[in-house]
Amino acid sequence: MAAPKKGRGPSGGQGRPGRALVLILIAMVALTGGMFLSGHTAPRLGIDLAGGTSITLKAENQPGKPNAINPTNMDTAVGIIERRVNGLGVSEAEVQTQGSDNIIVNIPKGTNSEQAREQVGTTAQLYFRPVLTVAASGPEQPAPSGSPTPSGSATPKPGASATPDDKDQGEEATGEEATPSPSATTQGRAVSEGLKKAPTPTPTDSGEPKPSGSPEASPSADPATAKLQEEFAKLNCADPEQRASAGKDALPTDSIVACGSNVPGSYEKYILGPAEVSGGDVDDAQGAIDQQTGEWIVSMEFSSAGAKKFQTITSRLSQQQPPMNQFAIVLDGEVVSAPSVRTALSKNAQISGSFTQQSAEDLGNILSYGALPLTFEEVSVTTVTAALGSEQLKGGLIAGAIGLALVVIYLVAYYRGLAFIALLSLLVSGILTYTIMSLLGPAIGFALNLPAVCGAIVAIGITADSFIVYFERVRDEIREGRTLRPAIERAWPRARRTILVSDFVSFLAAAVLFLVTVGKVQGFAFTLGLTTLLDVVVVFFFTKPLMTLMGRTKFFSQGGSWSGLDPKRLGAQPPLRRSRRVSASTEPKEA
Repeated sequence: MAAPKKGRGPSGGQGRPGRALVLILIAMVALTGGMFLSGHTAPRLGIDLAGGTSITLKAENQPGKPNAINPTNMDTAVGIIERRVNGLGVSEAEVQTQGSDNIIVNIPKGTNSEQAREQVGTTAQLYFRPVLTVAASGPEQPAPSGSPTPSGSATPKPGASATPDDKDQGEEATGEEATPSPSATTQGRAVSEGLKKAPTPTPTDSGEPKPSGSPEASPSADPATAKLQEEFAKLNCADPEQRASAGKDALPTDSIVACGSNVPGSYEKYILGPAEVSGGDVDDAQGAIDQQTGEWIVSMEFSSAGAKKFQTITSRLSQQQPPMNQFAIVLDGEVVSAPSVRTALSKNAQISGSFTQQSAEDLGNILSYGALPLTFEEVSVTTVTAALGSEQLKGGLIAGAIGLALVVIYLVAYYRGLAFIALLSLLVSGILTYTIMSLLGPAIGFALNLPAVCGAIVAIGITADSFIVYFERVRDEIREGRTLRPAIERAWPRARRTILVSDFVSFLAAAVLFLVTVGKVQGFAFTLGLTTLLDVVVVFFFTKPLMTLMGRTKFFSQGGSWSGLDPKRLGAQPPLRRSRRVSASTEPKEA
């Protein structure tokens, strides 16, 4: 007689549920400990919950570049704006495209957020232009127009000088020296020289620069010069509208008039020559403290091509007299700095002067990330106050609490004792979700916004659905007449397959939604996908092992009315018994 085959024991570690429970307990302790050790004990909130600013920028067509607005340039602009804002320490800022020509910048309220907002507004291209003329600008100091500058209108030269990194600091131009504004005749010559790009002007008998090898001419001899002179004379940089429009729509090859301000409340106006170096030629720039003088400076490093261009322009400017020995750093048509040049520079250079830490870091940030392939118009700015964000967060939490309460009421009313297992599983899922979200903030920049809260609320139903599937499978086994412990083990393979298929569909939907959408909807998709994965972990490593242990207790195994597993209430049928077949060997043989 053949020996009976040994029954196959529970698979997947079901015979030792304690191990799975210990494993998930260790994971919970590790995540909670990491959360407290990192100092991030709460998820980081987005601007709709914490307050902040949302800026919409619209790309504009540029003269001579009708096809400049394309996906490649838009993606490049997004990367540069993001690096510019993040360079100020606002790592939670969100920059993304919307449609074909819009960029949305979300800056949460916090450290450096206002400073970042100011720099986001300056999104156009960056150029280095030679200074041809500079004068004070304001209603009380009209610009010269065909006559010498009135007495007393001399303006301080911008307190900055460009020097090579290895230059002896004793040779630097320091302080703010007053430089008389040139006469109208001299201005005309300077503009003409800039338009002709004469390499080296020679001084006249009066000491003013004069184009080498060219006769002394009137400013009105060149129509382009006369036009610039007229614009320069009319420009009032104290007027915000004129200041905003000056030099905006010019091509890099054009000479322009522009405004600048070295001291708050006082403005200078410039005539600038064609751009000779662009922001794209700057590899890196940053504000730093000069170790010898202890003053704040801006250190620049150019690319190979940029170094050659910069050496050419500084070599020419260093041989000229003020203010034509200056080059202007122009961003969005505004002069952000106009240092003077004392010697030829190449790959590395410093801008020194009356910098504070913030102004040095701002200028370094602009030089590093200011060269955009497109110009943008600020279409709208929406600010969400912290109070409004708190109200929205409160509303989201109330909605989540109501949803959780309804689930608990349903579980207790229908599943009775089994609701205890479901509630503990929901608690474990909530702890894992909270700790992981808190750690993802500093790790990948995840910010909890209102749609993400909605995703977490939806996840409550998804997690509860997995428990219900398993509980119903166990009840089906009891209805067929099996006792609790065999019912728990026989129901698991069928329930497991259903749970995996359901969670796979939910995760696939979340992944597709995350990939094809932008903005806050991605927060919903990310949270939904995360909680769906955690649902699988909780059901496999907590709910099933806990159910196995509870099945061994007297309360559940006896099938009391409050256990949720009462065979009478479930309408259990008596076990089916098959009648034994009469063996052929026992039948009477025919004679």
